[in-house]
Amino acid sequence: MNAPTTLRPARAGDYEFCASLYFSGMEEIIRELKLDMAAQAVNLRKSWHVAEVEIITSDGVDVGWLQKSKRDDALYLEQIYITAAFQGRGIGGEIIRSLIEEARQAGRPVTLAVVKINPARRLYERLGFRVAHEDDRKFYMRCDALTVG
Repeated sequence: MNAPTTLRPARAGDYEFCASLYFSGMEEIIRELKLDMAAQAVNLRKSWHVAEVEIITSDGVDVGWLQKSKRDDALYLEQIYITAAFQGRGIGGEIIRSLIEEARQAGRPVTLAVVKINPARRLYERLGFRVAHEDDRKFYMRCDALTVG
């Protein structure tokens, strides 16, 4: 990875960037699962809360976003997306490792849900996440941050 990555709080005006990145990243999965694109757009709009979103920047350029919340006694990774041009540079792993460290300091696990066909699952497993349970479409994963290096 060349330039350092930083996080900045999202602003309401960042929604279009986030939505564009979400749909470019999820388009194939949405199509493969035969989901309704319009319904996905409505769901994203309802679930995108500016106070939970941070924009990932590299060398001053917006390259992705993440959304996190507190659920039960865990830090929940709602979503993370990196623009295609910046994927494969370790940015996602760096951001998730910092999230795991944040949770470790708070004495919480990190949890997330990932669609079963999403290749991001391999990244999550490399970072210490394990499947806690599953349903027909998703794996629900957990990283007990206290036990991770």
